[in-house]
Amino acid sequence: MFEKVLIANRGEIALRVARACRELGIRTVAVHSTVDDDSAVVRFADETVRIGPPAGRHSYQNAAAIVEAARLTGAQAIHPGYGFLSEDADFAEICADNGLVFIGPRPEVMAALGDKASARRLMRDAGLPLLPGSVEPLASVEEGKAVADEIGYPVIIKAAAGGGGRGMSVVRSGADFAEAYVRSRAVGRAVFGDDRVYVERYLAQARHVEVQVLCDGHGNGVHLGTRDCSVQRRYQKLVEEGPAPSLSAATLESMSTVAVRGALSAGYSGAGTFEFLVDEAERFYFMEINCRIQVEHPVTEMITGVDLVHEQLHVASGVPLRISQDDVQLRGVAVECRVNAEDPGRDFVPTPGRLERFNPPGGPFIRVDTHGYPGYVIGPYYDSLLAKVVVWAPERDLALDRMERALDEFDIAGPGVRTTIPFVRRVLDDARFRKGQYSTGLVDRLLHGSGTPEQRSGS
Repeated sequence: MFEKVLIANRGEIALRVARACRELGIRTVAVHSTVDDDSAVVRFADETVRIGPPAGRHSYQNAAAIVEAARLTGAQAIHPGYGFLSEDADFAEICADNGLVFIGPRPEVMAALGDKASARRLMRDAGLPLLPGSVEPLASVEEGKAVADEIGYPVIIKAAAGGGGRGMSVVRSGADFAEAYVRSRAVGRAVFGDDRVYVERYLAQARHVEVQVLCDGHGNGVHLGTRDCSVQRRYQKLVEEGPAPSLSAATLESMSTVAVRGALSAGYSGAGTFEFLVDEAERFYFMEINCRIQVEHPVTEMITGVDLVHEQLHVASGVPLRISQDDVQLRGVAVECRVNAEDPGRDFVPTPGRLERFNPPGGPFIRVDTHGYPGYVIGPYYDSLLAKVVVWAPERDLALDRMERALDEFDIAGPGVRTTIPFVRRVLDDARFRKGQYSTGLVDRLLHGSGTPEQRSGS
């Protein structure tokens, strides 16, 4: 096992990783920007290194500064958390070139799976079901339109290097295809430096269900059940739960089994998430792979009792998986609600400010992952996620009731600070959500009525 790990992230995930390291007797190095001098993980870590100004590209995405901090402090490995450099294959390769262990899949595996077109081809070859569409990036608008005409509208054009909904365009008729094609390529080029796109059938009422996998470098892999992440706004998740409700045990098992098959066929190691779309007939289709720990990983931990960060660290140190598939037992239901510093009444605009009060909920079977505390200043520079409230119960209705109680109990106040708690409460109160019969269009309907949503899935 490692003696010292550098955490190349901030916020609640950095603190989460630091706590896991301490439990395993691993010393930690927290890198931080100038505005995070007084952050929770800086207070908690064994050593700290200031690596740059507030802008992420000059601090948490500054690969050279992070690697130099690891070398100066004698860290043996780097945990990237999620976001920032967590799925950057070039950064993983830089770590390897400098004798550092990147806690995640090998650079070449990450590069192959991080490219959506490449991942689709690999998973098709592994036997995973795909939505009808192009497997290879489109060579021209004419080729793309020919594919769309063949599979039928509506279709969605997606940037091959995209994520978070950027570079996606829904097309409902052939007359609109060329304009959407040009738009998606332009976004891909501007945001990702890659203008390749592909096209696939668009499912307006799909469920977004993901499978947590865990693999080692010795050819072993397991799944740890499913999570439903369909409650999304602009491709960003608000509520997650596991196991995915209202789907048959056969569907859930089949989806989980093919996810492990796909991971092992690609040579995956570490914790990863396979994302699927599920239609109203419970047909599921592979969408993409997240080569990192997910924001919603506590849902899986609550229903399996497996500490995913512990397992990441063990696998990265070269230890074979310590659990088999038979060891994985799913118990009860877990629900996670994200508490973002945003104002739902003003189109979810971020609301930075100082927290005068910050009192998270407590009680049995409630977990709160957060970096907030009274006096903490929520800045305008980073993601607005402030806390994750996770609850467990033996059955779903009690889990939802417990979550409502927990959100009622959460006391957050500060000048100008608003949170997403009121809107999340609307989701929990919605009859469709309560019945477990909802899709990625739920949030759109809550915000705008019953019109057809233009969103599909997030990552």
